[in-house]
Amino acid sequence: MAARADEAQQIEIPASFPSGADVAGRRVVLTGAGRGLGRVLAHAFSQAGASVALVARTVTDLEKLAADLPGPSLVLAGEVTDEAFNESIADAVVEAWGGLDVWIANAGISPAVGGPRRTDPAVWREILDVNLTGAFLGARAAARVMDEGGRIVFTGSVLGERPRAGLAAYSASKAGVVALAKGLALDLAEQRITVNVVAPGWFDSPLVEPWKQRPALGEAVLAHTAFGRWGAATELVGAYLFLASAAASFVTGTVITVDGGYLLT
Repeated sequence: MAARADEAQQIEIPASFPSGADVAGRRVVLTGAGRGLGRVLAHAFSQAGASVALVARTVTDLEKLAADLPGPSLVLAGEVTDEAFNESIADAVVEAWGGLDVWIANAGISPAVGGPRRTDPAVWREILDVNLTGAFLGARAAARVMDEGGRIVFTGSVLGERPRAGLAAYSASKAGVVALAKGLALDLAEQRITVNVVAPGWFDSPLVEPWKQRPALGEAVLAHTAFGRWGAATELVGAYLFLASAAASFVTGTVITVDGGYLLT
């Protein structure tokens, strides 16, 4: 016990600790910003003092969002599956704000495609291309311009760990995102860039409307959720803010699951 007490006395206690929500001054790229969780994250980071580059396919959605944000923003419309577009995002942020601190690869699609015989290979490729290749291309562009302390955050899903019928392609893409994050965390450790995943559970959003409209499906989801309800998009914000902040400087290659206990039951 005495040895442990001596060790404790040798730990230097800082005058203040970093806040998990302290992203003031951070220069952030957010893909999939035009709707759903992306819009919520854009507001959260902007209200917390970050500058946010808004990325999605539809420029009108981004322009409306930018007009509502309290802080600086950029509107960058294009396809996350396009290598050149991802590189241009990184260059635009550096040109506008002098650097890039956080890249949130949130863009994704999740059509229910049925079993393997009913899954068009073209749809399979599109899902993998947007959800997985898009995340890789974004991280690749970010790593080129980020300094030490950069943050890359992928949006994953509990379906990457617990698939459901009809969502094999989506589940495969999100399982791949986790493996990608872990591999890149090793690759980018020398640059002191962290790479992590936020894995949402079932949230009340347009993506779950087909499930809510079919009571049996919705009830099955909630029966597997310890809290017994759909999550609210605002309940996801804290995990992203934490991973983008100084508080997460030693967190890399991990998955923060925000699911109300879905994977527990």
